[in-house]
Amino acid sequence: MVYNFSNLNFLGSSNMSLKKLLKPVFFSFLNVFIDKNSILDVRKNTNYLDHIWYTFRFRMAGVGMILTKNEEKLKNFKDKHKGKRCFIIGNGPSLNKLDLTLLKNEITFGVNGIYLNKEKMGFLPTYYVIEDYLIAEDRASEINALRVETKFVPTYLDYTLNKDANTVNFNAYLNYRDKIFEPNFSNDCLKRIGVGGSVTFMCLQLAYYMGFEEVYMIGFDHNYDKVEKSGSAIIVTKESDENHFVPNYYTKGERWHDPNVKRMEKGFSVANEFFINNGRKVFNATYGGHLEVFERKDFNKIFK
Repeated sequence: MVYNFSNLNFLGSSNMSLKKLLKPVFFSFLNVFIDKNSILDVRKNTNYLDHIWYTFRFRMAGVGMILTKNEEKLKNFKDKHKGKRCFIIGNGPSLNKLDLTLLKNEITFGVNGIYLNKEKMGFLPTYYVIEDYLIAEDRASEINALRVETKFVPTYLDYTLNKDANTVNFNAYLNYRDKIFEPNFSNDCLKRIGVGGSVTFMCLQLAYYMGFEEVYMIGFDHNYDKVEKSGSAIIVTKESDENHFVPNYYTKGERWHDPNVKRMEKGFSVANEFFINNGRKVFNATYGGHLEVFERKDFNKIFK
């Protein structure tokens, strides 16, 4: 049986005064066992036992005690590609200006709807990462069917995305609700992965954890002028989408979060500084675009 603890319903409808009395005590007690920054929205998964289990597992993993095969897999990615290079593929229109077949034998990260570009690229990325629950909900069947070497999925998406043999769950640190948001770049993905306004921030942490010496980012146009703003943080696609590499990247009715470019830049700046301070580099090899946080590199010259 799964209890819905969010309203203390297990006490029954006739104990309203008791519920009122116990609620603050209950949640104070619960906060000892649950990392609230790892929960997207308790209404998505009201089984608190799941949240307790996830918190316990990753707390133990953070001090070297591995309890499940999932954390064992995540641990094995530590320095797996030490000294090598990788490419993080964004989803901007500028991808259409590059010969992506050059990446076929490279180690790549892809996010969100990158699989829509499989035919043109001639391959799927080595690693797939997702953060946005709206995309996960609207495209669950596609993402669940996706076959790449490894899919990295935060635990808070367990209510909509299946766990298969190639999926590794991680503990995300969701501090967007802080009064003053500060991106938290983690060098220990076994313990947690921070958020920074873009799923790419998660990719950069994974790339660092895997030991990559050089990271090249492409398809980061960093320009969302053609997004129809509604005053809400959630965008519902009305017609074709001109902000990505194909006009049907988001189809009518599909949702995504309003891209906060300033918050993205804040996260990218933190990641860039972390790489530089530890003797590694992130380059922006995008064709054009407006992202100037990272040092620029000509995409074609990388392969000469």
